[in-house]
Amino acid sequence: MSPNEGGDAESHPNAAQEVIAVDADDQEQGTVNRLDAHTGEGVRHRAFTALVFDGEGRILLGQRAPDKRLWDTHWDGTVASHPRPGQSQKDACRQRLIDELGVTPDQYGDLRITDKFEYKRYYENAGLEWEVCAVLKVTLDDTTLDPAPEEIAGRLWVDYDHLHGHPRAYRQLRLCPWFEIAMRRDFE
Repeated sequence: MSPNEGGDAESHPNAAQEVIAVDADDQEQGTVNRLDAHTGEGVRHRAFTALVFDGEGRILLGQRAPDKRLWDTHWDGTVASHPRPGQSQKDACRQRLIDELGVTPDQYGDLRITDKFEYKRYYENAGLEWEVCAVLKVTLDDTTLDPAPEEIAGRLWVDYDHLHGHPRAYRQLRLCPWFEIAMRRDFE
C-alpha cells in the first residue's frame, strides 16, 4: 500500500523515525515521532531545505517521488528533510545530498546556512508541515547526479532569477511551500 493511501500509521516508514521538536526560536524541546509531527495538529520541529546551484546561477529543482506522503510530485529546490537527534543541519544536508541525488562532498565546497524561518502548511487530508526550516545553499563544481527514484521523480535546472521573477511561467510545476518561502525570502 502506498503511504498516500492511508493504512496503518505504525507500518509507515516514518513511524520508526524521530525528529527534533523545537520552540519558535529553534530551541530543542526533545524528540517526537516523525509521523506524529506531520499528522493531526502536528508538532513544530527542525527541518532544512537545500538550494543546489550550478556555476551558471541555475538552481536544481527536484520533483518529489509519487510515493511521498506529503507534497508528492511537487517540485522542491532541491532536497529537504530533517536532521536526526544530535546531527547538525550541515551534516544532515550532506547526507541527504548523497541519499537523494548521489552528490558527494567532493562535488562542492561551499555548503552554507543562509536563512531560517518557521512555517505551517496543511497538505490535502494527508498531514502537515510545521517546521523551523534552515535554508542551505551549495554550488556544485561537478553537476553529475545519480538520483534515487524513491526520492526524486524528476529534475530540472532552472535560471533562479527567472524563476523568482516570473513565477507564473512555472506554476505547472507545483512548487513545495517551504521552497517558495525560502526563494521569496532569498530575494527580499
